[in-house]
Amino acid sequence: MTTALASLGQSILDRAAALAAHSDMEDGLTCAYLTPAHRRAQAQLVQWMETAGMAVRVDAIGNVIGRYAADPAVAAPKVLMTGSHFDTVRNGGRYDGRLGILLPIAVVGALNAAGIRLPYHFEIVGFAEEEGLRFKTSFLASSVLAGRFDPALLDRADPDGVTMREALAQSGLPGAGSLDALRAAAVDPATLAGFVEVHIEQGPVLLNRDLALGIVTQIAGSSRFQVRVEGLASHAGTTPMDMRRDAAAGAAEMILLVESRCAHVPTLVGTVGQLQVPNGSSNVIPAACVFSMDIRAGEDGIREAAITDIVMGIERIAARRGLTATVERVTPVNNAPCARWLMDQFGAVLRKRGLEAFELPSGAGHDAMMMQRMTDVAMLFVRCGNGGISHNPLETITVEDAQLAAEVFVDFLRHFRPQD
Repeated sequence: MTTALASLGQSILDRAAALAAHSDMEDGLTCAYLTPAHRRAQAQLVQWMETAGMAVRVDAIGNVIGRYAADPAVAAPKVLMTGSHFDTVRNGGRYDGRLGILLPIAVVGALNAAGIRLPYHFEIVGFAEEEGLRFKTSFLASSVLAGRFDPALLDRADPDGVTMREALAQSGLPGAGSLDALRAAAVDPATLAGFVEVHIEQGPVLLNRDLALGIVTQIAGSSRFQVRVEGLASHAGTTPMDMRRDAAAGAAEMILLVESRCAHVPTLVGTVGQLQVPNGSSNVIPAACVFSMDIRAGEDGIREAAITDIVMGIERIAARRGLTATVERVTPVNNAPCARWLMDQFGAVLRKRGLEAFELPSGAGHDAMMMQRMTDVAMLFVRCGNGGISHNPLETITVEDAQLAAEVFVDFLRHFRPQD
């Protein structure tokens, strides 16, 4: 077993580089849901899972699910599930999400090579979509697996006007996007022993503490919005400043409101990551402005209080400036606590190796949030380099940290015991 584990860290990084070659853009990594690059990445994961010794299926939403079957001597084994997403943000990093697929694949390959079977079925899920880049909805793939898919999403269109229903119909996936097939893809919670996710931290906490690994305590809840501000287009040179209904100027004030409201409350963060002036021209006062809002906090009450204040503030700004503002809320995801009994099993493995069982919350959202709606979850964070940057091409981890995380994960799997 020791020999099989020896080079897992390098193998994980090599596969991350290979997977990053499948991109929607030439000079960076963008992998949006059901694009040709996404389908190539999906096929690559299928191949690697099969090579590792897993039985693989692709479900109706495009999740790649590999099963490493339990020891045949075990009667009625449960399923321990792991995984993360393989789609990316625009011009993102190669480890966000993907580490949580590639690391367990490497681990299963080592277990299989050593002839070791576990007393439970072990499943790895490559979630097809988490980031919401194409259809502006987060946790699409894990919501299907958790039986929480919203049928209204089928009519949501991407920036090219293609609906999710149309994309699925042309995808070649099982069921071709039928609602029955999507519902049938849900996992029975009674079969699960839990869900664990390995993920890069996407922040600097572990790096600053000189720790390779950390155990997540909870995942902050998040709410996302699309805001459309409408005013009146008029000539930039002839319209007096006090007579303007400038949608972009109003949006700018609203964005600063988001920043100021979220700046001084612990765990509360607010981000405007997209900003557009549709059909804008340099010599025309903007008639419309569209921007995104992402509000997150470790506690749901703190997040909801901030949202109430921000939406009321947007309405006041619009009224004062003679504008209209429409705030469309994407389905929120509530704070997701990790299960203490699973956290303790990770902690025991770390301490046995002489490592600190350091615990920290996650400010980023993860597929584990959706899975927590159906089973107990835990997460193992792996240190980021480059100041902890993520969602960026500079995102990185070291071979040594990937190796240590893989070895810890093997220990966790071999000593894992379901809760009674």
